[in-house]
Amino acid sequence: MTDELGPSDPRTLFDVAGRGAVVTGAADGLGFAMARVLARNRARVMLVDTDADVLATATERLLAEDLAVRSAVADVRDAAAIDDVMTRTAGWDGGLDIVIANAGISSGLGRRFGNGLDTVDPERWRAVLDVNLTGVLHTLRAGASRMNSGGRIVITGSVAGLDTDPLVGYAYSSSKAATTLLARNVADELAPRGICVNVIAPGSFRTSIGSRNPGNGQMLEELTRATAIGRMADPAEIEGLTLLLTSPAAGHITGAVYTIDGGVGVARR
Repeated sequence: MTDELGPSDPRTLFDVAGRGAVVTGAADGLGFAMARVLARNRARVMLVDTDADVLATATERLLAEDLAVRSAVADVRDAAAIDDVMTRTAGWDGGLDIVIANAGISSGLGRRFGNGLDTVDPERWRAVLDVNLTGVLHTLRAGASRMNSGGRIVITGSVAGLDTDPLVGYAYSSSKAATTLLARNVADELAPRGICVNVIAPGSFRTSIGSRNPGNGQMLEELTRATAIGRMADPAEIEGLTLLLTSPAAGHITGAVYTIDGGVGVARR
């Protein structure tokens, strides 16, 4: 008998120990769950968000578990600020190996709630694209330029960016569609460096992104009804896919889009 781990041992396949990671939008919701699974599997994780108070609470929760985490208040719309975050993480022990571009905002309720072309707010449209698309571009550029070879990049897309979706606003679905295509192009560019770039496209998770929308209760009912499983997901349910796509097990996976939606794509609407 030996304690040496073989190549098929899950502790080898999904080993992210000692790898340096940046997660944007990490103060709560999916971003916090993504940061948590990496930290609990002994990665060094930099949590990034714009809400200093919520970010501090999230960081303290993980530090209480004696995990290797740090935090930085930064807005993904600010290229210089994101450059600084990536530089700091690249200088933290073994460097930068994982980037999760998760920060995003909602554009409100969609066509099923009476919000069509005539109700698109130009200011909100620009704000959503600035965060959900341009912010991802800033994150990818800053991260890729400082990333070790063989790194992993994961972008949080949405099922709303893959097909028509009457429940969400035009700006949100458009930004997520564009982000998905951006990710696939970046995957092609970075492949020679062994950097894998993939998209997680969540469906209905119970997060705070749409919590301030008027009529949110009705929207939650609609989102639940749209799933084959018949329920919305808890943010913790994104952890397994996150660990897969950031681990050695994903060394031959790039340019892919993984839906995690409770069967929205197969449910009858």
